[in-house]
Amino acid sequence: MTTAPQSPARPASQVHRVLVVEDEEALALGMRDALQHAGFQVQVVHDGPTGLERIRAEEPDLVVLDLMLPGMSGLEILGQLRKERRPVRVVIVTALASENDLLKGFELGADDYVKKPFSPRELVARVEAQFRRREMETTPTPQLELPGGISVDLHRLEVHRDGQVLQLTPREGDILEYLIRNRHRVVTRDDLLLDVWHYKSANVETRTVDIHIVGLRRKVEPNPAEPTLIQTVRGKGYRWYS
Repeated sequence: MTTAPQSPARPASQVHRVLVVEDEEALALGMRDALQHAGFQVQVVHDGPTGLERIRAEEPDLVVLDLMLPGMSGLEILGQLRKERRPVRVVIVTALASENDLLKGFELGADDYVKKPFSPRELVARVEAQFRRREMETTPTPQLELPGGISVDLHRLEVHRDGQVLQLTPREGDILEYLIRNRHRVVTRDDLLLDVWHYKSANVETRTVDIHIVGLRRKVEPNPAEPTLIQTVRGKGYRWYS
């Protein structure tokens, strides 16, 4: 990591609390400095069990979470947070490029990821994106009845299918609502990055959208291998089926 980008300080009433859980001490301190320069209140811990304990005790607004940690992995922490239904936003930091690893993280509730090595500017942009929210003009019906006997409760973020209840992550719920609200048109990857992830620019190299769509299809599609609800429009984006 190089010199941290400069950002104007936020008013005290708007300061967001970020916990960095990273075992590489130099990297952790670099992340802390970059986020503090951007106006966040930052704490740092260096192992998994301490990270989980601090999340429970301090309830930060967001966690920057390494996947490879001593004592307890980042995926184990995510699994525990999901079990406890804690609403904290999580940005994964990882050197792993495997789609399965990332998909597992998103299924367990991660909201975004940053691949090592990364710049301070990229980290700050990903974290800031989690705190920007845009008022929705309309909200889809909270209860959805889908083909194949599948029902979705958008308030509870639950999918009921085959006698089981599957939990949607907050990000999956955001994507589903956005697709339904814009069912009259094709939704592009850039639309999702700008309007759901709230990136300042869609000109970023990330597979986050694709991986989230795969995870969402596994939960709401009658046959995820041949999706019919979240339809791919080749070369353009996605369209909701109705």
